[in-house]
Amino acid sequence: MKNGMIVCPQPEAAEAGAEVLERGGNAVDAAIACAFMQGVVDPLMCGIGGFGSMQLYMPGRGVHEIVEFYAKASLSATADMWADKLLGQSRDGFAFLLEGGISEFGHLAVCTPGSVKGYDFALSRYGTMDWADIIAPAIRQAREGVLVRPHMHWFWSQDQKGSGQQNTPDKLRYSETGKRLYFRPDGSVKRVGDILTNPDMANTLERLAKGGADLFYHGELAEEIAADFARHGGLISREDLAAYELSVAEPVWGAYRGKRISTSPPPASGVLMLQILQMLDQFDIGSLTHGSAEHVRLLAEAMKRMTIDKDRFMGDPAYVEVPVERLLSTEYAAEQAEAIRRGERAQVKRLEQKSQRETTHVSVVDRHGNAVAMTHTLGSPSGAITDGLGFIYNGTMSRFDPRPGHAASIAPGKRRASSAAPTIVFEDDKPFIVMGAPGGSYIAPAMAQGIMNVIDFGMSMLEAVSAPRIVAVSDSIDISNRIRRSVSAELSEMGYDIKRSAQSYPFAALHGIQIVDGHCHGGADPQRDGMAIGVPAKG
Repeated sequence: MKNGMIVCPQPEAAEAGAEVLERGGNAVDAAIACAFMQGVVDPLMCGIGGFGSMQLYMPGRGVHEIVEFYAKASLSATADMWADKLLGQSRDGFAFLLEGGISEFGHLAVCTPGSVKGYDFALSRYGTMDWADIIAPAIRQAREGVLVRPHMHWFWSQDQKGSGQQNTPDKLRYSETGKRLYFRPDGSVKRVGDILTNPDMANTLERLAKGGADLFYHGELAEEIAADFARHGGLISREDLAAYELSVAEPVWGAYRGKRISTSPPPASGVLMLQILQMLDQFDIGSLTHGSAEHVRLLAEAMKRMTIDKDRFMGDPAYVEVPVERLLSTEYAAEQAEAIRRGERAQVKRLEQKSQRETTHVSVVDRHGNAVAMTHTLGSPSGAITDGLGFIYNGTMSRFDPRPGHAASIAPGKRRASSAAPTIVFEDDKPFIVMGAPGGSYIAPAMAQGIMNVIDFGMSMLEAVSAPRIVAVSDSIDISNRIRRSVSAELSEMGYDIKRSAQSYPFAALHGIQIVDGHCHGGADPQRDGMAIGVPAKG
C-alpha cells in the first residue's frame, strides 16, 4: 500500500487513529484508539456503555471475520414484561414506544454493554500496541476537554416529542452527572464552541487501562455498575456482566456489478444492504441521471421491499430463524426486481407514531493492506450515568418488540437487532471500498447508495458520501433537501408520498475509503463533523 487512511465523524478521533498509524501501529490499533476517543468526544453516540461490531480483514494473517460485541437483554428479562405498555413505533421502525418511555430512558432502558469486551478482543488478538497505550489519548482528551461541535449540539438539543420519542435533553437531565456535564449554569444545553470536560470518564478510563477489560465485567467496575442499577430499579446485574460473551462470525457475502461484497450477518443489517444492491443489480442504474425521479423510484421500491423483510425476519439468529440464503438468492432478487419493473408498489405497514440514531463509525486501512470497518453505538443514550464513572449507558431495550412471538421480541440474553453494516467491497480479490455509517434504520439504504455512487456513477469516495440521498423505510419516500423540487413534484404526481428533509445531508453518515492502485482515498460525510486523514507508508 502507498498510504494508510482513517475516516470517522470526529476530528479528534481521526487524529488519534492517524497518530497510531504514524507510530507504526496497524489498522486494529488505530481503530481501537479511535473508538476510545470517540467515546470521549462524542459521548452520546458511543462509549464503553455501548456495543457494536467490526469487520476485520488481515490478508497477511489469513484473517477475515466479524467481531460481534452487541448489547444483550438482561438475563432477568422476559418476553411479556412490557406487553401491556406498547404505544406505537417510530416511523422509521427503529424503536418501539412504551408508556413513560421506559425502554428508551433511564436504567430500565439499558442492555448489557459489549464495547469494552469487543475492543479488548480485537486489540489483544490482532493489534500490536499495548492496551494502556491505546487508551491514553482518550484519557488525556477527557481531562483537557473537547469543543462542542455543530452536530453534537444539534443532536442533544433536538425536540423529538412530535415522534413520540423521549427528548435527548430530558435524558441528559436524568442524572446529576448529566446535568453537570452537558448544561450551562443557566440550565440550557452547552452550545457550539463550549468546552466539555469529563474528569470522571478520565478516571474510569485510567482504571480500565490498569485493570483491563475484566475490571468492567468481573471486577470493581462491575460491582459499582450493578449496585447502581439495583438502586435505580434497572435490570443489569453482576450476573449479566459476568456472563457477557461476544461472538465471532464469518462475513455474509453478496455481489453487485460483478464485485464481491462482505458484510455483517444477522442480527446486523448487512443482509438488508445486500438485498437492495442485488435487486438493483437488475437495472442499469448508471444510465440514469443521479437523483432523477426514476433513480429515486427504483431506490425507494427496493428499500421498501427490504424493509418489509426486515420487519418480518430480522432478529438474533440464536433465537429466531433468519432466512439469509433465501433473502440473498439471485432468484429472490430477480423476483423482486421484476415486480418493481412491472410498476408494483410495496407497502410498509407499521404500528405508526422520523428519528435520528445515535451511532458512530470508523474505517481504517493500514500500509500492510489490513482493513477495519467498525460501527459502534449507544443505540440511543439512556441518560443513565453511574455517579463517578462519567459514561452514558446505551438505551437499546427500545429496539425489542414488547409483543411476544415476533422476530424482535424480548428474551433473556438476546442480542438486539443492529442496524450496523460495516462493509468491504472487493475487486479482483482485493479491498476496493471499506465503508460504514451511523444512522439507525437508514444505514442499509445509505450504504447501498454510497456503493452504487462509486460503482455506477464513477464518483470519488468524497463525492459518493456527499451525494444527495433518499430513504424509504416506511410508506413515504424521505428525500434530501438537495433532491430537485421538480423531481419531488414528478414523484408526487405518480402518487408517492414525498417528505422533504430540511437537511442537506440527512439519512445516515457514510464514512469510507476507496483503494485505487494501492492508494487510499477517504471521504467523511459532511452531515457529521469528521475527516479523513491519510498517512504515507514508510520504508
